[in-house]
Amino acid sequence: MTVSLSTSESAPANAEADVLVIGVIQAPDGPSAAPGAEGVDDAIGGTLADAFTALGATGELEELSKIPGGGKLPAALILAVGLGAPPADGGPFDAEKLRRAAGTALRDLAAGAKKPPVRDAGGAKTVAVALPARTADEAEAVTTGALLGGYSFRRYRSGPARDLEVTVLTGDGNAAAVKRGEVIAGAVNLVRDLVNTAPRDLSPETLAEEAVHVASDRGIAVEVLDENELRADGYGGLTGVGQGSTRPPRLVRLSYTHPEAAKTVAFVGKGITFDSGGLSLKPPKSMETMKSDMGGAAATLAATAAIAELGLPVNVVGYMCLAENMPGGAAQRPSDIITIYGGKTVEVLNTDAEGRLVMADALARSGADNPDLVVDIATLTGAASVALGRRTAGVMGSSEAVASEVAAVMREAGEPAWAMPLPEELRKGLDSTVADLANVSGDRNGGMLVAGLFLREFVPDGVAWAHLDIAGPAFNETSPYGYTPKGGTGAAVRALVAIAAETAAGRLPGA
Repeated sequence: MTVSLSTSESAPANAEADVLVIGVIQAPDGPSAAPGAEGVDDAIGGTLADAFTALGATGELEELSKIPGGGKLPAALILAVGLGAPPADGGPFDAEKLRRAAGTALRDLAAGAKKPPVRDAGGAKTVAVALPARTADEAEAVTTGALLGGYSFRRYRSGPARDLEVTVLTGDGNAAAVKRGEVIAGAVNLVRDLVNTAPRDLSPETLAEEAVHVASDRGIAVEVLDENELRADGYGGLTGVGQGSTRPPRLVRLSYTHPEAAKTVAFVGKGITFDSGGLSLKPPKSMETMKSDMGGAAATLAATAAIAELGLPVNVVGYMCLAENMPGGAAQRPSDIITIYGGKTVEVLNTDAEGRLVMADALARSGADNPDLVVDIATLTGAASVALGRRTAGVMGSSEAVASEVAAVMREAGEPAWAMPLPEELRKGLDSTVADLANVSGDRNGGMLVAGLFLREFVPDGVAWAHLDIAGPAFNETSPYGYTPKGGTGAAVRALVAIAAETAAGRLPGA
């Protein structure tokens, strides 16, 4: 199923669509239609309030109520979605609330579109979205939420789903904002597609080929190093992790430059296309979601593409560290010692702590790009989910200021994140008796933080750095919610675009 987008200045009551989506707010006198739905109540004879009451609607965020159009509107169905309490000062609605409301509505309609088409039973083809979209920020939020909520992964289904045509009702002055929302949602959905793809169909080589395709369409320079080049150039992390698989590793370097850019940000994404744990084999149940272990690399690709498409005035270098971690006969062994790009040696005590090894190569390599800020993105540790739950990313950095400010940018972009410390006393656990450091600590406590400390060892000197552990939010194993589907979520894409914009504006440490 695909979701196509258009905009219209049509009055909601006149919008030609199968379904009209309106907002419901928690007003002092009970639930009422939100701004954006002007004229709808009059068109159906002033019965909206009675319908809300009869359906038990409250206006709570993401609550859905379905009201027949009754032949008084072009739309056969009014889908009312809760927005919560309206802004106290009458100003713009909160962007994340709009994203979640639009996403909830379109997710419901997309679920209906998977069924045989029935005009007024959820099988809608055309949808008009009449949520608050007065300002540019509101219009972008509604667009983003609608396109994320309408997402459906159908690659392996035997039957097609019905496509959705979505029209966002907003003013002509918001066309650029709607376009931004469309670009960002498209980038997020690209990551979802890649994460949801079965690992047999997404090897390091095929993911690198996808990167070349995406980059070439957007004027992004791309370089791919194969296993022979990686070995010759000393990328010991990638070659060590990838040597147990019949499908060899790749390093993809993306480069977007802007003629007016004064700052450079480097993204380093973990791209383990499947993680068995290697010889330190995972339990079978823990492998079921390991197709998602390339989510950081996919986010790097998609965010770089979105930044280029949006024309942000910042230079971006993106590294996709791609390998498959398998327990083949040539796999690296616990107690093997590898040499990371740049010369530091690592004793591999646990082959299931492999993401940090492939990323160490690219972190060390990024120094040649002279970045103002380096951000790595990885589904790195189960400890992150234990500490922060499944929806919140952990953020560590070269300083508390970097971690705190990057986490704040992520939250503003609608991606839950929390700054975490890097306690110096935990670094001692990475000491090795035979190498510069070990890849795991003998103490299992603080695993998310220890992983951050390991990565810090390879960050170029004097460069601001943030580490995003997205192990929890990158893959949703539970029921869908808001604009988030089950499966791949596209985590970190919006965060990276926002980080690049803030870097360009000089509002992040080191920028």
